[in-house]
Amino acid sequence: MIGIVMFFAALLLLVIGFPVAFTFGSVAIFFGIAAAFIELIPDATLVAVSEEFFLMFSMMPFRLYSIMTNTILMAVPLFIFMGIVLQKSGLAERLLESMGALFGRVRGGVAVSTVLVGALLAASTGVVGASVVAMGVISLPVMLKYGYSKKLATGTICASGTLGQIIPPSIVLIILGDVFQLPVGDLFKVALMPGLVLVGMYVIYILFIALIDKDVAPAIPDTGEMQKKAKIGKALLAIIPPLTLIIMVLGSIFMGIATPTESASVGAVGALVLAAMYRELSWRTVEESLQETVRITAMVFAILIGATAFSMVFVYSGADYIVEEFLTTLPGEKWGFLVISMLTILALGFFIDFIEISYIVVPILLPISAMIGIDPLWFAILIAMNLQTSFLTPPFGFSLFYLKGVSPPEVRTVDIYKGVIPFILIQVFVLISIVLFPGFYGFSTSPL
Repeated sequence: MIGIVMFFAALLLLVIGFPVAFTFGSVAIFFGIAAAFIELIPDATLVAVSEEFFLMFSMMPFRLYSIMTNTILMAVPLFIFMGIVLQKSGLAERLLESMGALFGRVRGGVAVSTVLVGALLAASTGVVGASVVAMGVISLPVMLKYGYSKKLATGTICASGTLGQIIPPSIVLIILGDVFQLPVGDLFKVALMPGLVLVGMYVIYILFIALIDKDVAPAIPDTGEMQKKAKIGKALLAIIPPLTLIIMVLGSIFMGIATPTESASVGAVGALVLAAMYRELSWRTVEESLQETVRITAMVFAILIGATAFSMVFVYSGADYIVEEFLTTLPGEKWGFLVISMLTILALGFFIDFIEISYIVVPILLPISAMIGIDPLWFAILIAMNLQTSFLTPPFGFSLFYLKGVSPPEVRTVDIYKGVIPFILIQVFVLISIVLFPGFYGFSTSPL
């Protein structure tokens, strides 16, 4: 049971607020020593425990080498760099201003334009924090000025900002591709339809709410400053450059011209070209983007290394067999496993980040899903959709904190929490629809 205790000890430390990578690494060392001691009782001398401990971690150097030479994970820093450069180039501002002018006269139009811009930013930058902050700085004051409900305005921005976790190129999908050992290009292809359905559901919900309650999302009065053709032209000028980059990056993957890592390098260069077109490219921009990329990438790989040590002790203790026995003896067999695994990931998403879940929880579930015959591609997309929800779920959803940091004082934290609830329910609804109607999303009609 020491592995089970170790798992909950790590979860407790994460909830308290300890750094993720150091939590996994330190918990692995402490419980590794404890596991070696218990294994050797009654002959647990200091020398014997030390030998057993080092034997437990004997494969660690090889694991680290395989992580650092993993070509799939090489795409992570490239896509992060692409997103940061595009964020610094003012892409979000241009899109929001032009789309807001185009849809403002429709009730709920600014919220709809925020969702559409969120989808474009997801497919071009994929950086949740940057998207939420940019839309919070630009869209939120406009919506509040014209009488939008605080709950609808904040919920729309948070939900739109998290679309980058399911719409490719997504860091979540790259990490899951590594964990599942699936081609990232295949994950990108099958994730596109669920992402677009999610965008459509957001838009339908906003228009429906605006229709039944005119005070929730009123139309913005037309000032007559710009003709309709000029608005359309301005919107196209704002959309075409990032759309071209999206087609270059995703199109090259879908057509088999380039691997995800190669297309990520194309995206990084394309982001620099767009920044130059917007006259925002400078040595300072490049330097700041590189520094931020290194910080985020170092965090991801530090978590991965800590999670690797954690999993080695977890397996050594035999806890994986306990979990496997529990999940394979559930009532309902495949359905029981699927329901429990999805509920577990959803619950953990309230407290910990998607990276920890991907590298700690998913590897425990993966061999069991393979053993009972679940389609790995379908299961990976279910997990990706579930992990996206973790950015919205209180109390530790990152999008909530990002938005609160740039919100005016009259927007309370409770307004943001209440605002995201309908969008969380929409995400769960789309997740259930993928389970019940896999054929609609391009999967086998019987992935179970």
